[in-house]
Amino acid sequence: MKVVASTNRMSQSDQPDANALQHASFEDLVRETIARIGEDPTREGLIDTPQRVVKSMEYLTRGYAQQPAEVLNGALFTVDYDEMVIVKDIEMFSMCEHHMLPFFGKVHIAYIPNGKVIGLSKLPRLVEVFARRLQVQERLTTQLADAIQEIIQPQGVGVVIEARHLCMMMRGVEKQHSAAITSAMLGVFRQQETRNEFLSLLRQKTPNGF
Repeated sequence: MKVVASTNRMSQSDQPDANALQHASFEDLVRETIARIGEDPTREGLIDTPQRVVKSMEYLTRGYAQQPAEVLNGALFTVDYDEMVIVKDIEMFSMCEHHMLPFFGKVHIAYIPNGKVIGLSKLPRLVEVFARRLQVQERLTTQLADAIQEIIQPQGVGVVIEARHLCMMMRGVEKQHSAAITSAMLGVFRQQETRNEFLSLLRQKTPNGF
């Protein structure tokens, strides 16, 4: 299969018409992509693919239309509790901004309240806000920690993400069993004792397997 690829050495006359691209529909651009990789966009199995891709991309990148404060507001509660709160094993699916291939895994979030807690169901929704964008795992990790720190101003926040990247598994080095682990620690989680407590609790399993 021959892939028609652009290079950085295009002459001025070879540059794509910016106005033409701007006025092309998303479906037209997908249809052109299909043709560029050597396929026939009019083939029966591909006729409806542009519409499907557009709907899929709208869903996979819906985080751009959401804001963290909007997700968390209305789910903040005043409590007299200052011990660690952990929500772990939050499923996460995102797309690498370098190759637009998926990466997926689990997010673990912990914080120590300072008078306010977040409704537990809102933390997975917060993950969705940032994961449903073109991302890199490192930035996703810090964005989650920064958003929680800014909105409820706890004593500290810890976020750990474990993920597998299809850009490594399907292309490039093609390593099927490698995983990337990133962490962000703010406030008291920068202290060794608190950090160790968080990481130790992540490793623990309850008797019923949770």
